[in-house]
Amino acid sequence: MTPWELHGRELANCNCATGCPCQFMALPTKGNCEAAAAFEFDSGHYGDVDLGGTRSAMVVHWPGPIHEGNGTMQIIIDEDASAKQREALYKIMTGEDTEDMATMWWVFSAMSPNKLETLYKPVKLSMDMESRKGRANVADVFETEATPILNPVTGAEHRARINLPHGFEFRIAEMAKGTTRTHGAINLPNNNDTHVHMVEIHLSHKGVVEAA
Repeated sequence: MTPWELHGRELANCNCATGCPCQFMALPTKGNCEAAAAFEFDSGHYGDVDLGGTRSAMVVHWPGPIHEGNGTMQIIIDEDASAKQREALYKIMTGEDTEDMATMWWVFSAMSPNKLETLYKPVKLSMDMESRKGRANVADVFETEATPILNPVTGAEHRARINLPHGFEFRIAEMAKGTTRTHGAINLPNNNDTHVHMVEIHLSHKGVVEAA
């Protein structure tokens, strides 16, 4: 197993109600799961391959809950990545060189036997966890816009977090709402004002890396 580690940010939008029942071991809001996510890595490595400054994304769809499988996944790696970086990110995002169940990528890949062609396109991500605002864009594939949760009575911005001490994706995530528009092979028709989480990525082949 080649050791790897990544540190950066993630913005993900799925079709569940804000908060996402999956985080609480419950079934998806609408019975199935579909999502788009973008990642930007400030630092990291796969063996001796430097992954600092790389970006990636994915679009995924399952006909039911994720754990029932039969999902479809498409990975996008930013076109600026070198050949070695592309290979490394693909292996990480398909759960290779990763301990079983250690990361969300391992789980998503294991539950997605239908893997579409990997794309190499510009991946753009901007997000501010403090304000719970962000945008993700992959040319001709998807764009996501995230905004804060609003109080339905006063209209004021509301802040909420999810803390998962034993999670395989994050320890703390900021909650927001978002809308994704898709243009590629995987259509996500139900991601309108639905769950968004914004997180700091600290992952390795063994799982979440605890903050120092």
